[in-house]
Amino acid sequence: MATLICFSHLRWDFVFQRPQHLMSLFAQQWPVIFWEEPIGDADEPWLELRDTGEDVTLAIPHLPEGFSQAQRDAALRDLLDKQLAQAPGPLLRWYYTPMMLSFSRHLASSCIIYDCMDELANFRFAPPELKGLEEELLVASDLVFTGGYSLYEAKRERHGNVHPFPSSVDLAHFSQGLNAAKLDPGRPLLGFYGVIDERMDLDLLAAVADARPHWSIVLVGPVVKIDPADLPQRSNITYTGGRMYAELPAIAGAWDVALMPFAIDESTRFISPTKTPEYLAVGLPVVSTPITDVIRQYGDLEGVEIAGTVEEFVAACERALTLAQAPRDAQWRREADAALSGQSWNNVVAEMTELIDEIMAPTMLNAHRPARYDYLIVGAGFAGAVMAERLARDAGARVLVVDRRPHIGGNAYDHYDDAGILVHRYGPHIFHTNSQDIVDYLSSFTAWRPYEHRVLADFDGVQVPIPINRTTLNRLYGLNLTTDDEAAAFLDARAEPVDPIRTSADVVVSKVGRELYELFFRGYTRKQWGLDPSMLDKSVTARVPTRTNIDDRYFTDKFQAMPANGYTAMFEAMLDHPLIDVRLGVDFDDIRALVDYDRLVFTGPIDEYFNHCYGKLPYRSLEFRHKTVDVAQFQPVGVVNYPLEDVRYTRITEYKHLTGQQSDRTSLTYEYPTAVGDPYYPIPKPENEALYKRYQALAAESREVLFVGRLATYRYYNMDQVVGQALATYRKHMAQISGEDGFGQTSIAAE
Repeated sequence: MATLICFSHLRWDFVFQRPQHLMSLFAQQWPVIFWEEPIGDADEPWLELRDTGEDVTLAIPHLPEGFSQAQRDAALRDLLDKQLAQAPGPLLRWYYTPMMLSFSRHLASSCIIYDCMDELANFRFAPPELKGLEEELLVASDLVFTGGYSLYEAKRERHGNVHPFPSSVDLAHFSQGLNAAKLDPGRPLLGFYGVIDERMDLDLLAAVADARPHWSIVLVGPVVKIDPADLPQRSNITYTGGRMYAELPAIAGAWDVALMPFAIDESTRFISPTKTPEYLAVGLPVVSTPITDVIRQYGDLEGVEIAGTVEEFVAACERALTLAQAPRDAQWRREADAALSGQSWNNVVAEMTELIDEIMAPTMLNAHRPARYDYLIVGAGFAGAVMAERLARDAGARVLVVDRRPHIGGNAYDHYDDAGILVHRYGPHIFHTNSQDIVDYLSSFTAWRPYEHRVLADFDGVQVPIPINRTTLNRLYGLNLTTDDEAAAFLDARAEPVDPIRTSADVVVSKVGRELYELFFRGYTRKQWGLDPSMLDKSVTARVPTRTNIDDRYFTDKFQAMPANGYTAMFEAMLDHPLIDVRLGVDFDDIRALVDYDRLVFTGPIDEYFNHCYGKLPYRSLEFRHKTVDVAQFQPVGVVNYPLEDVRYTRITEYKHLTGQQSDRTSLTYEYPTAVGDPYYPIPKPENEALYKRYQALAAESREVLFVGRLATYRYYNMDQVVGQALATYRKHMAQISGEDGFGQTSIAAE
């Protein structure tokens, strides 16, 4: 059994929040020690140990006042070593603050986790050494968790194994507030609970209180890092001080509206407040200032208002008070319940545990690890897995596959969620191809479930097939086109010839005219690419056909099917060979110095391999929000696209259509395009292609490196195309080295 020691700048008894939720649950599987900041009140250093009541041991160091930093670190290190001397099993070090690294960095650990819930360097009174210690902690950590997506985006470039875990909610606990009695039904009551510190917009609070003197505003929580005398004093503002976590549902349940009046500055740039889902769980509408992660996660909900100015905030509160009068089964409350349905701290801990387990016992599909490999393959997606399988099974080479993610399969990775639904972590992957050779190859590793993909486009509730076909035209325009010729004539009458065709906009307008272009393509493309179609290469929309028949299949390939047991099972079969070793959660830059190998297969971003020497190649990324809802079927087809720009996501996927599973619940993924995050789509512009060509020239000079796959060739390929490219690369490579006497004529030694 392992021991988890959590180093926290937040005291256990201060406010019950993320650290307390997580550590209480981790204590159900490991002994947990919660190490707090020292108290300067002792003659000699000593360690106070207390049971929190949640099976967590609270460790509070007591030190003499006036110790220098060196004396503090020495004393804390001694207390720490004595406490851990009898700790069972391997050690997990969990940090909420880098500041405690100064006395704990010496500890031998099987896994180091940095759970970054705030950008502490932006807080008032942040010590100057914090940034340097955070850099050290990022280097030392095996895993980095972040308290929200904004923090994830800020940290992902600084570590190879970063995972966003926005704060969750204990639904059973907070739903107790749904039946709480209102204190004064005739006087609106607006409330906030949490720490009251420099992140609070006190001027906004005062202005709202002045604008609506008949409203009562209550703020529940401790006041820290600001002078209580600076708090706005009004007859309709009440400060209650801190309250116990157990009291919060009843306290909030008595309110009409929940407030999140945070200042918009560096201290709040990365916060992802836990309070949003808690307020919604109590049944309250929420009014927040424009906090990025609140907008991103909850801004689409009718029950969450976002307001920047005093006037907007007051108006938003007025609307929220109206919503608060709605019955319990009102649409906005059902929508909020659906948004919360998949959330729980138990789910967060389960996902974190899976990642930790992969570090504690590094995933190896074969336990034997030779000191030398014929090939090091970077990336365990389609390109890397195909190359590994062929090199091992066909050529007899010894291969090591590494991936910075904690799983194989790349973007095609799928897994069973808590509802038992097989879901795709990185959005839907639908296999289709016209190549029988590729089908035959992959069929060695999987059986298939026939599946023909269908997609609808949603226009304010009106759903029509996409690609555009005769049914689409009839439904949109109230027509009765009955033949292909009639549909073709209808489209020809609207087409606007463009010569020459250079951009994506030109392609569509020349085929179907400006009205259908604006309806189906312009808004969707702007969301997906962050650019107007007139700024993108014609290849972007050339991929999407327009039909005059009633074929509503998204693809027309001869072979369309899904791996019967999922993609991950298929990848496991591909990599299950005695000559293949797999290391996950490992960055190439970290392992290249530890492994001797003869040749390299690189499937990552080509510009990253060359240290971005010419600059970064631009990509679009995606944010995936997964949820499970308590209905048997959410939508009529596997994917529904949302082309209109006023809907922030581009599509919703319902996986049961893809898997054929039967269940009273169903699992969904909402996709939000973003400019930051993992690289998914190369942005097709001439200047980007020119930049890639410069990297391609460098790749041509790297004779012992094979660049394979989407990222390594800066191309958007379908899955079958990646498999085909990898197989072709393997055959060409074997032909090139056929004259060599075995493998490893030129060694790429460990650096």
